[in-house]
Amino acid sequence: MGKPLVYGSIYQFEGQATVFMPGQETPCYRCLFPAPPPPGTVPSCAEGGVFGVLPGVIGSIQATEAIKIATGEGDTLEGRLLLYDALHMDFQEMKIRWDADCPVCGKEPTITGLIDYEQFCGVPARPI
Repeated sequence: MGKPLVYGSIYQFEGQATVFMPGQETPCYRCLFPAPPPPGTVPSCAEGGVFGVLPGVIGSIQATEAIKIATGEGDTLEGRLLLYDALHMDFQEMKIRWDADCPVCGKEPTITGLIDYEQFCGVPARPI
């Protein structure tokens, strides 16, 4: 849809954040994670647990990135993945590179629409 994605993820004592900006030759989510995990391999928060303050830390980073995008000020995390380890109070940064062969944003995309990830990941449908 041509809109930035301010991405954040948490699991147990670790979190990560980045910004995916639409455009030519900029990395997308699929560049970072080329294939979805196999069905049934991703635990829920209830199964894996999350350190209580971790959503606030990563959420604050995401909010900061959104404000920088909206105001046009500062440098965003575009092209960089920020990794946070709450147990060791450690931040690390990795570069994310655009993949010319990416099926979503590469030179010849083959994925051009959404799929039903609940069905793909084997998650049972919830009653509405």
